[in-house]
Amino acid sequence: MTGEPLLLRDVTLRDGLQLAGKLLTTAEKVELLRLLLAAGIPELEIGSMARGDLVPPMADTLDVVAQLTPEELDRCWIWVATPRHVEKAAAAGVRNLQYCFSVSDAHNKANIGRMTEDSVAAMPAAVDCARAVDGRIQLTLATAFTCPFDGPIDPDRVLEIVADPRTAGSDDVVLADTLGQAAPGQVEELFARVRPIAGGRRLVFHGHDTWGMGVANSLAAQRGGATVVDGALGGLGGCPFAPGASGNTATEDLLFATRPDYLTPQVFGDLVRAGEELLARLAEPPRSRAAAGARSEADAFGWALR
Repeated sequence: MTGEPLLLRDVTLRDGLQLAGKLLTTAEKVELLRLLLAAGIPELEIGSMARGDLVPPMADTLDVVAQLTPEELDRCWIWVATPRHVEKAAAAGVRNLQYCFSVSDAHNKANIGRMTEDSVAAMPAAVDCARAVDGRIQLTLATAFTCPFDGPIDPDRVLEIVADPRTAGSDDVVLADTLGQAAPGQVEELFARVRPIAGGRRLVFHGHDTWGMGVANSLAAQRGGATVVDGALGGLGGCPFAPGASGNTATEDLLFATRPDYLTPQVFGDLVRAGEELLARLAEPPRSRAAAGARSEADAFGWALR
């Protein structure tokens, strides 16, 4: 464990929404984004440059960006998969970019339409585009543990990509348990192996809670060297191109487990209510155990809602 506090990035507005059957308006997204920032959550993932016809909930990403102040955008990340995505996002004012591809060829082909080597080869151009606007860029590795088509991922392949000189220009390394099938021991071990070769880059864990290990895996990632973990309100989300994927680790669960300085019972209650309202609007089931606990009749417990 690094000894650093574990920072939460909320991904409700991108990974959380991309499988939802109903759409939020741009105004609703901006309202939720500002609620999350006002609650004290330090970083958000707010959209994607994926094609709107393929991922309709992301079609208005640049409209959301256009509504934000530079100070708000400084805390927000956008998903990209090509240098052209970086150019378009940067031209709109985005400065925090998640360059994502899959460790497995099969999922990268399904998700992005190219082989993994093609995505690695294009990354230096993406880094150059980000640097040209003084931006930050992450190396984001989907299917870092398992692939829905190829099964278990060889950890050495992850290490090979992280150590590849073509990915060295990234500011952060994100390892994603895209299917939520990893166990804590696997997560801790992979991060512990990645950390020495990451060259000081910040390590991030993106987990899903499919098998109920979301919080446990996030804490295991911290023990292995991660300082940032991703979560979504209500456990919302999943990947449209990964059969078997379910919701993200719930933001409420991660916050209740880690208790950052900004989290008070009142702030926690506000986030629980915001998650409940969002899930009701989208007709999605609740998946956060902490949110459910907050609604219990535990009157003597300060974190219960009243």
